[in-house]
Amino acid sequence: MNIAFYTLGCKVNQYETQVMREAFQNKGHKTVPTSAPFDALVINSCTVTAESDRKTRQALRRFRKNNPNAVIALTGCMVQAFGEKSKQLLDADIIMGNTDVLKVVLAVEKFLQDGKRVFEVSKHEKKERFNTPSITKFDERTRAYMKIQDGCDRYCTYCIIPTARGPIRSKPVCEIQKEAQDLAKNGFVEIVLVGINLTSYGKGEDINICDAVDAVCAVDGIKRVRLGSLEPDHITDEMLLRFKSQPKFCPQFHLSLQSGSDKTLARMNRHYDTSFYRDLVWRIRNTFTNSAITTDIMVGFAGESEQEFCESLGFAKEIGFAKAHVFAYSRREGTVAYGLPNQVNNAQKSERSKQMIEATLESEYDFLDKHIGTCQSVLIETNQDGFFEGYTENYCRVKIKSPQCKTGEILKVKITGRENDCLLGEE
Repeated sequence: MNIAFYTLGCKVNQYETQVMREAFQNKGHKTVPTSAPFDALVINSCTVTAESDRKTRQALRRFRKNNPNAVIALTGCMVQAFGEKSKQLLDADIIMGNTDVLKVVLAVEKFLQDGKRVFEVSKHEKKERFNTPSITKFDERTRAYMKIQDGCDRYCTYCIIPTARGPIRSKPVCEIQKEAQDLAKNGFVEIVLVGINLTSYGKGEDINICDAVDAVCAVDGIKRVRLGSLEPDHITDEMLLRFKSQPKFCPQFHLSLQSGSDKTLARMNRHYDTSFYRDLVWRIRNTFTNSAITTDIMVGFAGESEQEFCESLGFAKEIGFAKAHVFAYSRREGTVAYGLPNQVNNAQKSERSKQMIEATLESEYDFLDKHIGTCQSVLIETNQDGFFEGYTENYCRVKIKSPQCKTGEILKVKITGRENDCLLGEE
């Protein structure tokens, strides 16, 4: 059987797709791109916003129209959070939640035998354990993601993810190290540790995220370890010092801000204020030379006044992010914020997005310009038209003109200039 995959959403979803891909391969099936003829397709859905749901439904309709005879399995967060609504999507032959990703393999094989539609969405349990299998490779990538944590107990008022992902659970340290060893044997030199609420790794146990970092750094062949998105209030000075003690640790911190207004943060039920966030950034920058602080910023959250937006905009300018993902609030059914008063209209959201993007782009360019004239270690990832591209330790994208680079190797590169959001370099 030829099987293809289509993934929406975060790095955790991409990791879980890789788990399914390897599971199908281990059963003797051939994985192919969605552009090739396929017998079956797995769509791994996202539900972080209402727009994510729309994109999932749109993809399902498109693939069914273009592949009327293929078996289509729909899984992931949208199905888990909104099972009964997902059941009504008749273009999918198989509808399955995300509590056990390997069940998708069995469901597809069963459907090929009996042709009976499958619907299975099991609720997450309070005492649920981490059960996502490890991977040995990461197809079509130079850096490998490693999922080490699942679930969230934050209950931000705009977020459906605790419903979609269940309680906090963590991958055992011994399994993390074994997976890193397997990835290193297959040529991966950088691993990105990811999770739904990554800094809650080890909660309820006598371990934390530093132990996971140490385990991967101890593996021969792994030259870089990077962290995914982080919740600011979980990071302590002790953690920062332990990170710094590891030469392989990459000093890029993606600290999810969401808003630079304390009133907005309170309505969001975020667990910090701007004073705490500012102090954390200061501590990171004083601990790590040339660290990058990246973030997510939401505009137009329910009840966000013009004054609150201005506060958020001013705070973003003050921090000077190396990169920011700016997005407009999208009402999400099933969350507290869905019913909050004073919803911001789309025109205001659009204008606020524009202003925030302009401000964060300016700080991004300022950050990149500081690298000009320096030498940086760059992991080469792609080769297009004689130009190689890769990323520095602090996640700056670099384009290099060279006939000698190889993807997957780390080079010392002199930064000579900048082209928009990309640095230019030479060996």
